[in-house]
Amino acid sequence: MIKAGKIYIVEDDAAILTPLKEHLSQNYQVLTVSNFRDIKQEVIDYKPDIILMDITLPFFNGFYWTTEIRKTSTVPIVFISSSNDEMDTVMALNMGGDDFISKPFSLTILDAKIAAFLRRSQQFSSDDVTIDQFKLHFDGTLSNGTDSIHLSPTEHKILTILFTHPQQIVSKEDILARLWENESFIDQNTLNVNMTRLRKKISAIGFDRIHTVRGVGYIIK
Repeated sequence: MIKAGKIYIVEDDAAILTPLKEHLSQNYQVLTVSNFRDIKQEVIDYKPDIILMDITLPFFNGFYWTTEIRKTSTVPIVFISSSNDEMDTVMALNMGGDDFISKPFSLTILDAKIAAFLRRSQQFSSDDVTIDQFKLHFDGTLSNGTDSIHLSPTEHKILTILFTHPQQIVSKEDILARLWENESFIDQNTLNVNMTRLRKKISAIGFDRIHTVRGVGYIIK
């Protein structure tokens, strides 16, 4: 059977890692950490389609490694942690994570999230979208004619939704539905954090035209 994608699991608790790897290996190629001091290099070598990242790890925590990975890769990173602290969730997303799942978690929900990320990664539009001098490319970059910036799959999808509806209010519910195909997989607070990170990133090349319509959604104008 051809496996659908490559998953890299960053987890040091064998009680969680062993059954998780066994379950995911039924449908995916799965690699686990062999050197907790050199996780970034393992990501570069393995080129996974998605990373499952714990927070508490030997030597350096998951926040550190996510920041390091984001210097060279936009691979989706899903945090899996026993923490129920809202600040840990916010920190994970601000550091470059794409989602956060608290332990213990449902394998059914995890499967659905992984499948959704892989679909989004594989279904980038084949057409570039342009607003004035800014061009959103199908390969996951935004350029202004001189400079360009790389976006994560989630960031690219959010921006694609807004770029294809200029001067129109796009509700948060519509964005959530497009991102996940089922709003139960992500809440509006998580979307807010992703939007804050996206705005900060694209402002580096001068794009600051995403406006919040309070209580409704967002608009590019």
